[in-house]
Amino acid sequence: MLPRPAAPIGLHHVALFVPDLAAAEHFYVDLMGMRVEWRPDPDNVYLTGGRDNLALHRLVEAGAGYADPGSQKLDHIGFVLRSPEDVDAWFVFLKDAGVSIKTEPRTHRDGARSFYCEDPAGITVQLIHHPPLAG
Repeated sequence: MLPRPAAPIGLHHVALFVPDLAAAEHFYVDLMGMRVEWRPDPDNVYLTGGRDNLALHRLVEAGAGYADPGSQKLDHIGFVLRSPEDVDAWFVFLKDAGVSIKTEPRTHRDGARSFYCEDPAGITVQLIHHPPLAG
């Protein structure tokens, strides 16, 4: 077996199929604070928070250049927050904005604190303070 190449520098890119591109862009840009990095065409938009990349692809018929979205499995995506207090503040903010909330904030056994909500496409989004990642 060949030796493993240098380790990746992190998981900084996620691509999502979304049925309503405008609603997804509103959630991730206007509510979550990301910004548009690139809009190559009316069916795709690439967002960034500064050190990451979130691609939103309008959900189209299977065979249009992407894998069948119904065959893909995704549990959730997560946004790392600087403090446990930030988790609670985001919970109040997103609930007030009418975002579908899945769980109340809670502190985990490892000291992390998080809650789950849903984006407009029904994708589960976790907002989490995880000390090793929070810097």
